[in-house]
Amino acid sequence: MKILVAPDSFKGSLSALHAAEAMAEGIREADSTSVPILLPAADGGEGTMQSLVDATNGRFVSLHVEGPLGHLIPARYGILGDRSTCVIELAEASGLMHLTNQDRNPLITSSFGTGQLLVHALNEGYRHFIIGLGGSATNDGGAGILQALGMKLLDSNGEEIPRGGAALQQLHTIDPFFFDPRIAESTFLIAADVTNPFIGPNGASAVFGPQKGASNVDVELLDRSLSNFADIIEQQTGVSLHQTPGAGAAGGAGGVFQVFFPSNFQSGINIVLETLHFDEHLETADLVITGEGRSDSQTFSGKTPYGIAQAAQQKNVPVILVSGTITPDCRFALTDLFAGVHAITSDSVTVADAMLNPFRMLKETTKQAILHFKNKEEC
Repeated sequence: MKILVAPDSFKGSLSALHAAEAMAEGIREADSTSVPILLPAADGGEGTMQSLVDATNGRFVSLHVEGPLGHLIPARYGILGDRSTCVIELAEASGLMHLTNQDRNPLITSSFGTGQLLVHALNEGYRHFIIGLGGSATNDGGAGILQALGMKLLDSNGEEIPRGGAALQQLHTIDPFFFDPRIAESTFLIAADVTNPFIGPNGASAVFGPQKGASNVDVELLDRSLSNFADIIEQQTGVSLHQTPGAGAAGGAGGVFQVFFPSNFQSGINIVLETLHFDEHLETADLVITGEGRSDSQTFSGKTPYGIAQAAQQKNVPVILVSGTITPDCRFALTDLFAGVHAITSDSVTVADAMLNPFRMLKETTKQAILHFKNKEEC
């Protein structure tokens, strides 16, 4: 039996690759004749770069760039196994993970470091990019990315404005003369499931600003700043971002990718499955096993297991779900989607218990899931 093993990461305990390895061991213990094919997956959020590099036998490039507050930090971008596609996560250089709760301040955080990663990759000769927009600490509309690539953002005196979201209220003119011409020669596949517009009550500042440290007053200021940015972009390019779906992703970075980059936006899980050639693997698969740290109502909103199940359903290949925790309210709905639904935690196994040895616990749960599936098939 050929089994595709395609979990997401189990956040806080196992990367997608380590989760796939644990599942593969459980499969072999349950049925030594089975052939597990490891395809660690992700949904476009944090961890997507790691999963794609792992799954394609790619590599990482490490360097130091500016973090959200301007301090030098170590960061990476990934090169896929095709040796021509570069994967950059905005969170890697400009993410919340680099800040304590006290340091979160979207008035001044900048996406400049993400632009530096892009410059380095361009200097190395890469022209095909996959960009993950999840996990940003910024609300600067992607202005920092533009600044790192040579775009001049000028105030009414012709001086460059400071970095950060609040400074955009000072913006008067965008000077593209020094914008890196190699961008026009490149392709950008943007992984973003967020459909929020640039500004307004459903925009980047109002919806995502508070989790990045913005107060109610800050949100109003940031929304006015992004509105000014959008006004000037429209004046100079003819493109209105104000209410464009997806422009609000990653603090508005989705907007600048739509206007200034040759980009194509897709849902994160679709990009990952396409990169993994998942449909081709399904053609000869007998079973798929997937999972995540916690399965709940959000699973149905484009998360990895849901995307995996939908793709497999098209090919009539059954899918088993093995997750760390499954909330009771969604378990019944999940049974309509999956041939088997299993959780590591139970009445006798707490989350704390599972976290003590997550690899072994996932292996054992997978083993039992496979045995249960085989017994059902034989009945």
